[in-house]
Amino acid sequence: MTPAIVLLVKGDSAMPKHLLYTDKEIAGIYERHKTTVYRVCFAYMKNPADTEDTVQDTFFQLIKAGTAFENDEHEKAWLIRTASNLCKNKLRHWWRKRVSWEDQEELRGNENIGIDETLTAVMELPNKYKTPIYMYYYEGYDSAEISRILGKPPSTVRNYLYEARKILRDRLGDDFCER
Repeated sequence: MTPAIVLLVKGDSAMPKHLLYTDKEIAGIYERHKTTVYRVCFAYMKNPADTEDTVQDTFFQLIKAGTAFENDEHEKAWLIRTASNLCKNKLRHWWRKRVSWEDQEELRGNENIGIDETLTAVMELPNKYKTPIYMYYYEGYDSAEISRILGKPPSTVRNYLYEARKILRDRLGDDFCER
């Protein structure tokens, strides 16, 4: 255990929460979850510059919050929820210009995030469906876990998944394959 953690656990109020993690621990968390956070942010922001800014903000929030996680899944869930909320907040600003996905042709072949026809369709879903669909199909969470992470009732999450599947089936036809 690092000295910062020991002091924080002992209740030393002089120790800032942001010192809960060492640089090495933050780097490890970043390496484990950077792709997931990038994909979640890209699904909302639809361009690399805004996506990278939001990914950076997400990991900054991790450092600033000093949240202690129960396990890797809790850590991952916290990052997904934080990234989703940051994206939604950025998109709510009146000055936010929406970039058309069709205008971002160079992104469709980006191997770094694995954009294919299905992920493109997911990114084009209404905002309330993006995160649940991504978490269910790309991260392997079930609807109960998604419900807890997003703070939504389980029936709402199941409805979002149902509605999103219907939209994806209409858009992708035979290419849409549920698990």
